[in-house]
Amino acid sequence: MSCSTLALAAGERLAGTATVARRWLLLEVRGVWGREAVADTELEQEVRERLESWVAEEEASRVLFLRRPERREGPVAVFLARSDEGGGELRRLTLPSLRALPDADLDAGNPVAEPILLVCAHGRRDPCCARNGPPVFEALSAHVPAERLWQSSHQGGHRFAANVLVLPVGLSLGRVRAEEAATISADVAAGRIPLEYFRGRTIHSAEAQVAEATVRAELGLAELGDVRILETSPGRVVLETPTGTLETTVDACEGAVRPESCGADPAPATVYDVRWEGAAAARMPPSIAPAS
Repeated sequence: MSCSTLALAAGERLAGTATVARRWLLLEVRGVWGREAVADTELEQEVRERLESWVAEEEASRVLFLRRPERREGPVAVFLARSDEGGGELRRLTLPSLRALPDADLDAGNPVAEPILLVCAHGRRDPCCARNGPPVFEALSAHVPAERLWQSSHQGGHRFAANVLVLPVGLSLGRVRAEEAATISADVAAGRIPLEYFRGRTIHSAEAQVAEATVRAELGLAELGDVRILETSPGRVVLETPTGTLETTVDACEGAVRPESCGADPAPATVYDVRWEGAAAARMPPSIAPAS
């Protein structure tokens, strides 16, 4: 049985499971990706070294490979994204080929006004991404312009496939279904979060992600700017909402046992319990949120 099926059967919740990253380098790499995108894919040594050095120099950074099935030759697209509480920034540049990457000025790209959507379809990393990602990509392609929609390498958490990452805002969505493509694309275009699929924002820790997702779900706050994280410390997250400031307590314990990926040994998830006091006091059901 697949890891995504087992995770769903175990009641594993999405909240708090997004990969943590604030800086993104997105590189169009055609052909087959290895299990580890940078380390195992056939690249020239200078290209791999440039990618590795960029990650080493940029705090909380991540490299993802991109592709579109119809783009089999020609210039290569590169995106640089910075995710932050206010939304972030996205820039794009075009290279004649991957060989140009080592000498490229990655800060020289043109600003991109609209968000891009990345659907994980990294089959060599996990079969669930190969099975669930492409149908969602195809469904979204009917609603999202081609220049704003890409397949990507591993985003983290393949047991939640299909996974969709929205940049530069750093919005991570999981268990996305093809039949919801129109709704999800409309929400993203309007600056709303599809709360049913919300794993968290990549700019926050797991505790802050689960606190934000819980508050949003309880209060029905889907607009991106409705909630801001003001302060975090172990077991405590303070958020700003339209109804005022909420100080939440976040407790963690071991939850149901399930594999983190197809073929992996079963391991316990982490269950987060979120509570707060005040006019909007509430206690949501525990949220299962393991590491990606």
